[in-house]
Amino acid sequence: MSLERFIDKAISSWMNQDGPEMDIVLSSRVRLARNLEHILFPTLATNDESKDVVQLFAGQFSQQHFSNIGELELLDMNELQPIEKRVLVEKHLISPHLAEDSPFGACLLSENEELSIMINEEDHIRIQCLYPGFQLEEALKTANELDDWIETQVDYAFDEKRGYLTSCPTNVGTGLRASVMMHLPALILTQQMSRIIPAINQLGLVVRGTYGEGSEALGNIFQISNQITLGKTEEDIVGDLKSVVGQLISQERSARDALVKTSNIQLEDRVYRSYGILANSRIIESKEAAKCLSDVRLGIDLGYISDLSSNILNELMILTQPGFLQLYAGGALRPSERDVRRATLIRERLKLEKKKTNGMEVDES
Repeated sequence: MSLERFIDKAISSWMNQDGPEMDIVLSSRVRLARNLEHILFPTLATNDESKDVVQLFAGQFSQQHFSNIGELELLDMNELQPIEKRVLVEKHLISPHLAEDSPFGACLLSENEELSIMINEEDHIRIQCLYPGFQLEEALKTANELDDWIETQVDYAFDEKRGYLTSCPTNVGTGLRASVMMHLPALILTQQMSRIIPAINQLGLVVRGTYGEGSEALGNIFQISNQITLGKTEEDIVGDLKSVVGQLISQERSARDALVKTSNIQLEDRVYRSYGILANSRIIESKEAAKCLSDVRLGIDLGYISDLSSNILNELMILTQPGFLQLYAGGALRPSERDVRRATLIRERLKLEKKKTNGMEVDES
């Protein structure tokens, strides 16, 4: 399979769409945690009860069309290969916990992969909606519509005082986790991020790495999300997050302007050195690739590079993860083999972009 066909098949369609503030905010996500009434939560449920939950959603919602999202397809975790599950994690469609630790886990996934419903993760269901750019309110609206649709056919575990009941006390109340993925290279280069993170934490928000709790901020990509779900409305939670993200956007833009004014030639040199590494390396580890991709994306946003799409960071940060590399290779790869395959894929992807930009015919062989 050619790389172009692999990308078309592998990358979620929403990732190639434009969204507000996409030079800094890569994506917005809303997740709602819900449990069914009169059934033990997944952490305590018997095998039969867990199977019943999967069968319920398979019967009621699989192959059903929702709004403009399209048909929902049920993916049983027990029927997927380890590489397939890893790819779903790398695309942020399911959690590592569902992929690795849920013996009766499943996922309902929409055609465009904007919407996924994790089944028997930490809670019976976790509704997730992903949008490109800074679109928290739009993501919340879609998630709530799906939540209402599901609630017409099932009864949720709900308490009048506490709200929606969840396995983890930190999710009780609205059950809402709202988050954005942000590319903040200038705040890192100007050494401001170390003081910004504690300030954000004091506001009831949390800053994590690319894949959530316990992960690194590869490629200067940070996930900003709420910590408090109880005592606030969904609109308040999203509003507070929007306000902080808006300030971060402003600070990142100011830091980029300052770098251009004070260190323009050094910044341009950094961008093109990173581009040279990506375009010519035969072996590259994931951390170095992420760092170089971040530099190149910054160069695109600042106008140093004009013949590459800004979506290339979103794409390659996912395509160069271990699961995708092995999926493209058609089998398991040792870490050293992944480093070679990663370098090859990046070179091919950059050549493909150049051909598209220059209007040249792409070889499909």
